[in-house]
Amino acid sequence: MKYTNLIIEKREYVLLKQLIQLSGYYGDTVFRNSIKHLHKELLSARICDEEEMPHDVIRFNSYVSIASGDGWSKRFQLVLPNDSDISKNKISILTPMGAAVMGYAARDTLVWEFPAGSRSLTIVAVEQR
Repeated sequence: MKYTNLIIEKREYVLLKQLIQLSGYYGDTVFRNSIKHLHKELLSARICDEEEMPHDVIRFNSYVSIASGDGWSKRFQLVLPNDSDISKNKISILTPMGAAVMGYAARDTLVWEFPAGSRSLTIVAVEQR
């Protein structure tokens, strides 16, 4: 299902706002811009209780499959910064990729600025475990 705004679970919203406040000191411009963009998107997000969360929305610990129109694709787990481990495809919510997908749902398409430039991404699948 296509949603008009990001959808965030209430406790995850509070934690994400705290993480954004703590991360405001990134020296890297791309990371800083990703965090600012995520913060802006949270301002219009739909905040839900746990029992109201759609199953296909990306949240903490979701497994996400994404693809771009140029054939690039990736599958990863979206995690909190302390659990990040690129070698195990565990990507922090505070990285450009993590910030790009949080709160979106399967079949959503978004454009995000990454270190290599702007890229259009489609959320292919979302799994909750």
